[in-house]
Amino acid sequence: MTSDLSVAAPPSKPLLVYDGECHFCRLWVGRGQQITGDAVDYLPSQHPDIARRFPEIPPASYDRAVQLIDVNGRVHSGAEAIFRALAANPHYGWPLLACQKVPALSKLTEGIYNIIAAHRPIFSRLTRWLWGRHVERPDHTVTRWFFLRALGIIYLFAFLSLGMQIRGLIGHDGILPVDHFLPAVQQQLDAQGLGGERFHLLPSLCWFNASDTSLQLQCVAGGVFALLLILDLAPAVCLALLWLLYLSLAVAGQDFLGFQWDNLLLETGFLAIFFVPRQWLPGLTGASAPSRLMLWLLRLLLFKLMFSSGCVKLLSHDPNWRNLTALSFHYQTQPLPTWLAWYAAQLPLWFQKLSCGTMFAIELGAPFLIFGPRRIRFLGATSLVLLQGLILLTGNYTFLNYLALALCLLLLDDFVFQNLLLENIVGYLIPNARAARGRASWPGFVVVPLAVVIVTVSAFQIISLSGVSSRWLAPAAWLDSEIAPLRTVNSYGLFAVMTTTRNEIVVEGSDDGTHWLPYEFKYKPGDVNRAPGFVAPFQPRLDWQMWFAALGSYPQNPWFESFCERLMQGSSPVLALLQRNPFPQHPPKYVRAEFYEYRFTTASERRSTGAWWHRQPVGEYLPPAQLNQATGLP
Repeated sequence: MTSDLSVAAPPSKPLLVYDGECHFCRLWVGRGQQITGDAVDYLPSQHPDIARRFPEIPPASYDRAVQLIDVNGRVHSGAEAIFRALAANPHYGWPLLACQKVPALSKLTEGIYNIIAAHRPIFSRLTRWLWGRHVERPDHTVTRWFFLRALGIIYLFAFLSLGMQIRGLIGHDGILPVDHFLPAVQQQLDAQGLGGERFHLLPSLCWFNASDTSLQLQCVAGGVFALLLILDLAPAVCLALLWLLYLSLAVAGQDFLGFQWDNLLLETGFLAIFFVPRQWLPGLTGASAPSRLMLWLLRLLLFKLMFSSGCVKLLSHDPNWRNLTALSFHYQTQPLPTWLAWYAAQLPLWFQKLSCGTMFAIELGAPFLIFGPRRIRFLGATSLVLLQGLILLTGNYTFLNYLALALCLLLLDDFVFQNLLLENIVGYLIPNARAARGRASWPGFVVVPLAVVIVTVSAFQIISLSGVSSRWLAPAAWLDSEIAPLRTVNSYGLFAVMTTTRNEIVVEGSDDGTHWLPYEFKYKPGDVNRAPGFVAPFQPRLDWQMWFAALGSYPQNPWFESFCERLMQGSSPVLALLQRNPFPQHPPKYVRAEFYEYRFTTASERRSTGAWWHRQPVGEYLPPAQLNQATGLP
């Protein structure tokens, strides 16, 4: 509040006087100094100059509230003193303006201030619990440095993994040749009068060249730019090109690149373009400060990923999620379990229910901790990291969990790296990071409209999970549909409905239609004696697609017929995707697919047989087929 006091010798700039013996005051004055910089001076009331310079102010006033002495000699105290000091920074003038416009708000803030001032020891401890030793606004320059290295490594694995498989998946002799797919799409669009929309509806560089060489060059280029990003060379340019290349291949990849982690990589990579420093050479000296707006957009992405994952499970009304028994099925029915999943599946039901409840608590609760004070945010990060780590131990979800962990890095700040990491490893980064403060990475006219679009569409996607519809959501729905081809603002949520049985497709070939030999895949369950392995962050995309194919019938998965056709043609790029080809000399005349139900063996079964899986025949998936010159498969 503004008192009737005034001083005869006003300072040359506003001076905030606080109780220097109060730990709470000292903590928050440090935050104020950071915000106002040199525009405001700060002195403890115990300083010998205070009583001499301002005898008009009773000493008891300093014990009751902070005092702000402005350049006109007027004295303000309490909440108003704080707001007037903060207003020295134009970005923080709104609290003072709001209190001046709304008298009731001014009375409320003064009341809150008086409560805190009367119980400073309690609020000092509370500050310690919620913020730790640092209440000042933290830097994230070093945090960004580590995040971008992690993102570069993930991009590198994504492109290398795809490059090893791309000819067999979408090459000229692959399962879904992109050089056949795009002309067919062009023909359909032309028939609908939408030929000019092809680059918007299917944004891919493969429109220019869809040859195997082009596909492989895109993967190689992606790997090169990922390495340059890891080396911190022209990070903004590298990220823009990485996003473009991965989007191009994701569109061309059709069924094989339609996974949620592909979209998550594109969304993370796109936001990161506006989060990196606009520089050419590595190092933090001269690097611009991370955009706080983009930092929060990346945190919002983590929130959306985790919260949506919890919501879809409950909103699906699947009883296995609602009665907490889903994990008793999950470990053996997930696409590619690890050998540790076998042990997890043996745990008692009460433990599975406890684990499921804990998972819901983390997915639905921890995301909200992202928006809390510093230590609360760290608690959220710890919970999310723990969940991702447990998933990594029991399942192979390519780079999904690693991406989530990279996003969790952004919940930390530079103080954490100062405190936890050895000085001789990263200590040189911290002083250089200080120089970055105050210089924005990207101008506001770029990031603010971008943020409006992303927040609007993300909010719409989260609201849509509940099935709510309203005419007020129509603009957001239109915006969502317009930018959907870019796969840059996406909805998430895995395993909305838990599969309770595991059906596996066993593909077999024959020369005579009587004697059949099985093809063995590299990673999906086949041989019951082969232990499930660790393969992430590599993604065997054919093995993954076989899991989805087993959830339906072969007419629902046209790519499967093409796969069988390639086996009968002896396509070497497709055969390279398999572990064992039982027809090394010539391709088989016939191919069929049998259905088997797989389950993990029990502990006693494994002790007696050594098998990790038990299987029993279920029926026919694809009847015996042979090549037909007219139709390929009958």
